[in-house]
Amino acid sequence: MDFSAAADQIRSGKKPAFSDFSRQHARSLDESDPIKHLRNEYIFPTKASLKDKALKPVVSSAAAGNGHEKDGEGAIYFSGNSLGLQSRATRRYINAQLDTWASIGVNGHFTDLEDSPLVNWQDMAAQCATQSAGFMGALSSEIVYMNTLTTNMHLLLAAFYRPTEKRHKIILEWKPFPSDYYAIHSHIQWHNLDPAKSMVEIWPNEDEKDLYIPTSQVLATIDEHADDTALILLPGIQYYSGQLFDIATITKYAQDRGIVVGWDLAHAAGNVDLKLHEWNVDFAMWCTYKYINAGPGSIAGAFVHERHGRVEWAPDEGSSDDGQPRPVFRPRLSGWYGGDKSVRFDMAKQFQPTPGAGGFQIGNPSALDLAALSGALSMFNEAGFANLRNKSLVLTCYAEALLNKILADEPHVDKAATAAAFTIVTPANTAERGAQLSIMLRDGLLDKVLDEFAAEGIVCDKRKPDVLRVAPVPMYNSFDEVWRFMEVLRRALGVPQS
Repeated sequence: MDFSAAADQIRSGKKPAFSDFSRQHARSLDESDPIKHLRNEYIFPTKASLKDKALKPVVSSAAAGNGHEKDGEGAIYFSGNSLGLQSRATRRYINAQLDTWASIGVNGHFTDLEDSPLVNWQDMAAQCATQSAGFMGALSSEIVYMNTLTTNMHLLLAAFYRPTEKRHKIILEWKPFPSDYYAIHSHIQWHNLDPAKSMVEIWPNEDEKDLYIPTSQVLATIDEHADDTALILLPGIQYYSGQLFDIATITKYAQDRGIVVGWDLAHAAGNVDLKLHEWNVDFAMWCTYKYINAGPGSIAGAFVHERHGRVEWAPDEGSSDDGQPRPVFRPRLSGWYGGDKSVRFDMAKQFQPTPGAGGFQIGNPSALDLAALSGALSMFNEAGFANLRNKSLVLTCYAEALLNKILADEPHVDKAATAAAFTIVTPANTAERGAQLSIMLRDGLLDKVLDEFAAEGIVCDKRKPDVLRVAPVPMYNSFDEVWRFMEVLRRALGVPQS
């Protein structure tokens, strides 16, 4: 089965039946991959460089192979769900920003330079919004890049969480990323409410060992608390299990019951198909250092639906002290850089926000961060998001097939084992997952597997107590890497070839 046939099957709702588990077949899938060339636009660590203790130069030219001065065997990097790899474009864009700063100084705020991939600094956030609007499924005016994810979550909660005596609860899932929990908890306390009474957690149907939360369970929780819930904030993809939630269905169901809906898209942005505007999502936020590949701690994104970003003008009876009409807009924590560009430098006391998400900015965003992001986003425009998602679906199905093959072979090794070597906790349904497959290892196996990975130059995220989050990223990972990864995992688990 070639790449196109597998992708077509998945898109039609069927899983490809991989039966050839040879390395030759993995390489044939790579050969038929229409975006395999993008891999050359990223700089991979090598087995040797992963052990470096001193800073060494990296060659940014594509001719330099993996980019290191002394080429060696490349690492297998399956940790793009934690930190994506550096693109050569990002290095070029950052260098262009440094050259702009060096050559024209403060004039970079307003000057577009010929032969530069960047616009003037004042317009860089808007440029990044335009670059990402397609794969976020949003109007460019509904996106803004600023701060970090948790900071944006705080700012958006300040604007959208307006508890009343009747409606005060926030619904979240049972195992959120800790920062989400802290942010929600702190906003409830900020309003002098009791988190024990105002936080509602959605739990899986069974117990903690079953990490899956069916949509029906989410909707049932909404129904149970609809009358006194102000807001629901869920992850687009659950960071631990890799489950992709039904954003469209949950959003409409909650909004029909008068609940504001926000989404943490840290693991969804740049990973799965999103239609934030069409789905009528109220607000959302995401980081850009995972699948978007903008660098560690890179500037984050925020979405505010256009209906919440409108700026209207009060009639004469509502005019301000100087007799001029005043702008009317959704209350938020305001700062000067959220002011409309046409009056931003007037230094007036009256705040006139930029229409759309840009009006939620607080301060001047880092041009260096935006340069890194713009470079990273340029790769999405080159790839085409439909191509990336198609490849991701096939990569993940192929990885799942190889994992299941290991499980099928494993009983021959240890018939006395009380449990299989691992369990795939990410949903099997391709519509309910992105690039990540989370596997929960049997007790006592994690350290052995990690030691084998380190020896073989494999970078893969682990989460306590026993979970590996395996994420082959379509932008730069290959089917051959998936095959090699599984061979190392098989060896670490002591499972021979059948």
